[in-house]
Amino acid sequence: MQTIFRGKHFITLEDWTKEEIDTLLDVSFDLKRKFAMGVNTPYLENKTMFLMFFEQSTRTRNSMEAGIAQLGGHANYLDTSTMQIAHGEVAKDTGIILSRFGHAIACRNCFWGEGNKYLREMEKYSSVPIINMQCDLYHPLQAIADLMTMQEKVKDVRRAKVSIIWAYAKSHKKPISVPVSQVLLFPRYGMDVTLAYPKGYELPDWVIEKARKNAEKHGGTLTITHDMEEAYKDADFVIPKNWGSWVTNDSKDVIDDLLESNRHWKCTEEMIALGSKDVMYMHALPADRGNEVEDSVIDGPHSIVYDEAENRLHTSKAVMTLLMGGK
Repeated sequence: MQTIFRGKHFITLEDWTKEEIDTLLDVSFDLKRKFAMGVNTPYLENKTMFLMFFEQSTRTRNSMEAGIAQLGGHANYLDTSTMQIAHGEVAKDTGIILSRFGHAIACRNCFWGEGNKYLREMEKYSSVPIINMQCDLYHPLQAIADLMTMQEKVKDVRRAKVSIIWAYAKSHKKPISVPVSQVLLFPRYGMDVTLAYPKGYELPDWVIEKARKNAEKHGGTLTITHDMEEAYKDADFVIPKNWGSWVTNDSKDVIDDLLESNRHWKCTEEMIALGSKDVMYMHALPADRGNEVEDSVIDGPHSIVYDEAENRLHTSKAVMTLLMGGK
C-alpha cells in the first residue's frame, strides 16, 4: 500500500502506479463503509477546493461538492463563462492564483485538442493538486468508479470479459475520454477487454498501443472488433456508450452520415441476451435513452448503472482525501 499522495495530481490514471490505484480503491471502499454506517469522516476540515466547469455536469459536480462537504471541507463551484477566462485569462495565471487561495483545483474541459493541454498547463504552475473532472482525452474519476463497481460485483475481476461498445446517440458529440480511460485501465487488472465500434470511430493509435502494453504486462487482453454481436457474446460486463468521431473528423457537428449509418449500434434486450447469464450493463450516464439503450435494459435486472453512479461519490472522496489530506 502506498501512503505518499499529498500534492499528487490526478489527470490520468496512467500517471499512477497500480499500487497507488489499489490504495485509492481501498480508501474508496473504506469511505463507502463509513458513509453507510453514518461515521463522520472530517479528513479535510477547513480545506477549500475550486471546481472549474467549462460545460455542464450532474454526477461529477455533485459527487465532488457533496464529497468534500462530507469530508469537512468546502468547494467553490466556478462556471468558467463567468470567470476572467471568458476574457482571455490563461491557464497559467488561473492555476497560480487559485492554488494560492485553496488546497486543490478540479477542472472539466472537454474541448477537443484543448482540454488536456489546459489541465497540463495548470499542473505546471499550480502549487496544489490538479484533479481532472474530464477532459478531451481522459475521465479518470469515471474509470476508477467503474473499476470499483466491477470489484464489488465479482470480487476477482481477472479474466472477466468486459466489452466497451460504441452506441448510437445524437444528444451531443461526446468526448472519447470515457472509453480511453477504460481501455487503458481495465487491462491493468487482468481483464479481457473487447473494444467494439463501427469504422470511423477509432480511438487514437497511441491509446491502443498503450492498452496492449498494459494488457501484456498485467495478464489481460485487448481485442478490437467492428462486430457488435461479437462484443456482447459471453460478456460479463457490457458498456455500450457513444463517443464522437473526433479522431477521424474534428467537426463539432453532432449528426452526420457516419452517425446515421450506424443507428443499429444500440443496446437491446436481444444484445444483452448474448452475454453471460449474469451479464451486467454499465454506463457513465447520462444515457441517451431510446438511442444508446432501450429503457427495458437500463431499467432492467442486468443494469448496475445506479450503483456505478453512487461510487462516483466514494471514489471522488478517496481522491480528495489522499491528495489533499494530511497537515
